[in-house]
Amino acid sequence: MWRVERSKVAILGGGSWGTTTASVISRQCDASLWARDSQIVAEINEQHTNQRYLGDATLNPKLSATTDIRHAVKDAGAVLIAVPSSHFREVLHSALANLPAGIPVISLSKGLEKGSRMRMTEIIQELAPGRIPGVLTGPNLAREIVAGQAAASVLALEDYSAALALQPLLNVGLFRVYTNEDVIGCELGGVLKNIIAIAVGMGDGLGAGDNTRAALITRGLAEMSRLGEALGGKPGTFAGLAGMGDMIATCTSPQSRNRHVGMELAKGRSIEDIIDSMHMVAEGVKSAPTVIELAREYGIELPISEDVYRVITGESNARGVYRGLLRVIAGAESEPG
Repeated sequence: MWRVERSKVAILGGGSWGTTTASVISRQCDASLWARDSQIVAEINEQHTNQRYLGDATLNPKLSATTDIRHAVKDAGAVLIAVPSSHFREVLHSALANLPAGIPVISLSKGLEKGSRMRMTEIIQELAPGRIPGVLTGPNLAREIVAGQAAASVLALEDYSAALALQPLLNVGLFRVYTNEDVIGCELGGVLKNIIAIAVGMGDGLGAGDNTRAALITRGLAEMSRLGEALGGKPGTFAGLAGMGDMIATCTSPQSRNRHVGMELAKGRSIEDIIDSMHMVAEGVKSAPTVIELAREYGIELPISEDVYRVITGESNARGVYRGLLRVIAGAESEPG
């Protein structure tokens, strides 16, 4: 049975979620945050803020940051990786030389790798054998959590005993971490909800009402469940924090990057223009082509996700697909559409 032998936890990624997680858990462990940007590192260490990503929120003064990734992970009892999926492999590879054996390496990313179509835990298995791959996910809007508001997350590791041992270290104040044995389902829930949030954003941007939003979220959850189960996830996972919980937060919050993308698409802006104007990554844009590839390969119908994909790739526009988002003839609720 795995147990925590070192009190140090390394967090790789100085964006909003990486910084928030590091600040929260630094209240009860030695948290070392790695970031590329030396100015952000200096600001965290000297002013205890990260204004680029978290505004004026005050970070725990115990949190230390560094630009040296090998120093960050050296002697760590666990490593959390909070970088966009497109950089996940590169960042993990950079840390390998000093990455302790036998420790949990946990993804906080919510995307799939382009080309390989791999989940982040699969990349961990490939690049860092002898470690315990896992995911920390759920309805976690960084600015609310760093401000001390209540939130819940879910931790799933390939070794469930390791999740149980690490859980108390991550449970801090009003930030509650539950455990789940379904790594695949937890990881896919975080990926798939982003695409539905773009659809909801398009509807909101075009003036849709609460009924439409509720229908899109509910039918989107059905799409998530169909594909997620086909790829190995467990049905109950998609009704929990990693599925429904994350879906609700991402589809309704003004802080949601993916919902923001949908709203901007509704204004007629191009996806390239929207992405260029954002300093944080909307994973739904990057994951949509891969998700559609997987759905077609497995013969899973995802009508809402397909329409989002058509807008992202320029085949259609938000107003055109919005008329069809719920246009499919209604059959049984268990059927696509």
